[in-house]
Amino acid sequence: MDLLPKCDANYVPLTPLTFLKRAAACYANRDSVIYEGTRFTWLQTYERCCRLASSLRSLNIVKNNVVSVLAPNIPATYEMHFAVPMAGAVLNTINTRLDAKNIATILRHSEAKVFFVDHQYVPLAGEALHLLRTDLREQHMTESSLPLVIVIDDIDKPTGIRLGESEYEQLVHKGSPRFVPDEIQDEWDPIALNYTSGTTSEPKGVVYSHRGAYLSTLCIILGWEMGNEPVYLWSLPMFHINGWALTWGIAARGGTNVCLRNTTAYDIYRNIATHKVTHMCCAPTVFNILLDAKPQERREITSPVKILTGGSPPPASLLEMIEPLGFKVTHAYGLTEATGSALVCEWQTKWNRLPLEDQNKLKARQGISVLTLADADVKDVQTMTSVPHDGNTMGEIVIRGSSIMKGYFKDPIGTSKAFKNGWLLTGDVGVIHPDGYLEIKDRSKDVIISGGENISSVELESILYKHPSVLEAAVVAMPHPRWGESPCAFIALRKNPSTGKIEEDGKEADIMGHCEKNLPRFMVPKKVKFLDELPKTSTGKILKHKLRALAQSFVFTENLPTKKYTSTTTITTKPKTEIVPRYDAQPDHQHILALSRL
Repeated sequence: MDLLPKCDANYVPLTPLTFLKRAAACYANRDSVIYEGTRFTWLQTYERCCRLASSLRSLNIVKNNVVSVLAPNIPATYEMHFAVPMAGAVLNTINTRLDAKNIATILRHSEAKVFFVDHQYVPLAGEALHLLRTDLREQHMTESSLPLVIVIDDIDKPTGIRLGESEYEQLVHKGSPRFVPDEIQDEWDPIALNYTSGTTSEPKGVVYSHRGAYLSTLCIILGWEMGNEPVYLWSLPMFHINGWALTWGIAARGGTNVCLRNTTAYDIYRNIATHKVTHMCCAPTVFNILLDAKPQERREITSPVKILTGGSPPPASLLEMIEPLGFKVTHAYGLTEATGSALVCEWQTKWNRLPLEDQNKLKARQGISVLTLADADVKDVQTMTSVPHDGNTMGEIVIRGSSIMKGYFKDPIGTSKAFKNGWLLTGDVGVIHPDGYLEIKDRSKDVIISGGENISSVELESILYKHPSVLEAAVVAMPHPRWGESPCAFIALRKNPSTGKIEEDGKEADIMGHCEKNLPRFMVPKKVKFLDELPKTSTGKILKHKLRALAQSFVFTENLPTKKYTSTTTITTKPKTEIVPRYDAQPDHQHILALSRL
């Protein structure tokens, strides 16, 4: 048997690109993409992807070149998930919530050759390109290193806004619909580059392989039990882990992609009712958007909508409120390095007999490994021994399998640290229950997850330390009724050199202003608490667990009529047992993200 060879008939490299070709052949006239008044069929989407790939080749894009895109959930973003790798290139979808400095960092680190920019983000992209140009000059590099810029105008209601050399639709129409992509020779070739953080001096660019993307796509549609012809609402950003691989997964099931530029209650309910949506993904924070919808924003949900949620476990009380509206919730866990989902809370029929409260507690667990992983475990990372299945003994969640990332781009040291003894270390602390289901209990490295964004406390602290009045700084998570968590900064101030005293008056506004100038808005602390001295160990290490316990008593509140945080924003302290009011306010034109850990 060992003498039987591989050949072209029995061995074909795995790639999610085959899903599009199959969809065009099998579901040619079925709706593939809906965006307001614009519709495409699967045959049309395939031809548009061929045209775009053809045009990218004409721009001298070659194998492994990076093509970046800064855009919301619009048809162009969806098409690029196929067209860019069809041209042999690597897709880099950029978080639209980042500021210009972060975007410039990503463009520089990825060495992007083409930069697609949605018309909505032209000012932001222009600022990022200016910063990149300045940086290249300081390094005595030529501007030929700048990416070619192509604007994406709104396909449904063109604005005429332009930036760069061309416009997306012009590029599509110039290409050939008969373009034949090169066959993928090696399934280990890269298909996507996703950044876990664009805000550090050493960003982590996670590289996905065609094989990993293919397997992750299969695992999410299998684990979610997604049937044929789903109607999927894009409430989860496509730029986040490539939409948990569902950019490719909807093509695999011959479904319909309902694109959503803005995640608002009105738009979600309207699209669900109009297009009879069957599936959507989101962070638990989106539940509050749905629950807080005004009567005029709501539409009756006539058939159940399946929601896959990830990130912080959905509170049982939230599930009790959201499911009666017509939503059926499944909880999953993953991370960027896993190419999406790694664990899913598979429901067992016997649980249907349990009280509703117990059912919701079970749903909040992260679950068991997805089918395409070889294994998932909770281990003592010092000894790499498994913890007992008692639901109490904590260890680090580790995973292994062919859907795991190739590694970090340009970071061999970081890659080697992420992998240990044949496992990927997730950095998340959890337990295993007697039934084998995993549950996260804490996060290592003090990562704060706010509204779907991973915020590094170390990074935020480095900005705080740049303020001349700051002597000591530590950042931990505090509760936020909408975003789940938000940063809380504990600060010890320097003494005024002229008076020899510590002066707190006006310092909070001063420090908040300093942060706003140097950080994206979602990273700015929602509370600054001054202490004479931060608690430390005998060796001088700040005791963050004590600060974290103190921060749990803080509750963020804001005036409801405004859509942006203003000077009226206050912090109040309430007992944890009190009910915290939800909010109607939501910043315009911002996606609510699923978490970097799903």
